[in-house]
Amino acid sequence: MRELIRRIESATPPDRDRAVDALRALAILGVVLGHWLVTALVTDSGVLRGDSPLHHLPEFTLVSWAFQTLAVFFLVGGLVGAKSYARARARGVRYRQWLGARLMRLFRPVAVLLAVWTLAVVVMLAAGVDDMTLYTLCKRMLSPLWFLVVFAVLTAVTPLVAKLHPLWPLAVVLLVDLNRFVLHGPDWLDPANVVAGWLVPYCLGAAWSGGRLQSRATGWTLLLGGAAVTAGLVLWGGYPASMVGVPGQKVSNLDPPTLAVVTFGLAQCGAALLLLGPLRRVLARPVVWAAVALANLSGMTVFLWHQTSMMAVTALALFAGDPLLGLHTPPTGVDWVLARFAWLPVFAAALLLCCAAFRRYEHGRRRDGGPRGRVVRQNRPAPSQPVRHA
Repeated sequence: MRELIRRIESATPPDRDRAVDALRALAILGVVLGHWLVTALVTDSGVLRGDSPLHHLPEFTLVSWAFQTLAVFFLVGGLVGAKSYARARARGVRYRQWLGARLMRLFRPVAVLLAVWTLAVVVMLAAGVDDMTLYTLCKRMLSPLWFLVVFAVLTAVTPLVAKLHPLWPLAVVLLVDLNRFVLHGPDWLDPANVVAGWLVPYCLGAAWSGGRLQSRATGWTLLLGGAAVTAGLVLWGGYPASMVGVPGQKVSNLDPPTLAVVTFGLAQCGAALLLLGPLRRVLARPVVWAAVALANLSGMTVFLWHQTSMMAVTALALFAGDPLLGLHTPPTGVDWVLARFAWLPVFAAALLLCCAAFRRYEHGRRRDGGPRGRVVRQNRPAPSQPVRHA
């Protein structure tokens, strides 16, 4: 272990901004923990159906504020994408080549996930698993993939994003919400917010890559302004308090993104910028940096397989006989929440097994036929670029 830590430290360029890697890792961790805490699979007469503790325990709504960290991921994505494209242009790489390489790294591990699940569905159908259970499982496996489609679209328009002020997509979100909630206009405009909503933090990341957003005043403005507007929209604007979808709730802040979740994302981006200094100091410790670097090496694998890991534990535990609290029972009480926290290490262990099995598909193979993704090789991207950012 000491040798591994030493190798990672020695392979890291001195001018690398380690805090950016940490922000990406924290964003992925937030999504994973958020899904594990608010996603329930309830056994009902031998059938698995979806549920959420937020539906039964609204007092835990603030959990969604702590773990809905997608805006930070898009912030870092905009930063890395803009820097990557600028370097590609400087080397004479054409846009098509640059985009193809980035999309390949993004969707190669997705193809593996879909192949494994296709086989799993065939096996479950042959075993006589009911349609509702199959629908519940497949929906939870597929639900995180919408994010990758949006991320791919934003990656494709990175050359334009570098010239776009974040206020423009924010204005689109506002207009769509006015049409949706005030004017009750045509709903075919609503999907525009799927791109515009996440384009706001992506544009901030692109601006950051250009040397802007450097002052702490900018961070505080985004944090306090975004938090104040979000609170106002929830308290007086009629927006849901939850920053994730809740079963049975008429309006979701995420489907499509609403103005509330976008302003909440601005607050998160401000907090991320303010955390850069403290993170840099902490990450100067080799052991901490090694943990962040290793987490980034498997970031896409963690994101893609975390729901599968949770569902695998839930399914295997059915062989225990009676439904288990925090795993198969309705999430209607505090006892379920406490039990779910106790299950988190089991989910994490299952996820580690998935990473061990599928991480290599995140990085492909080198031209010489050797495996990619070694720590020394992976820790040499340009400064401020997360390790193997997809």
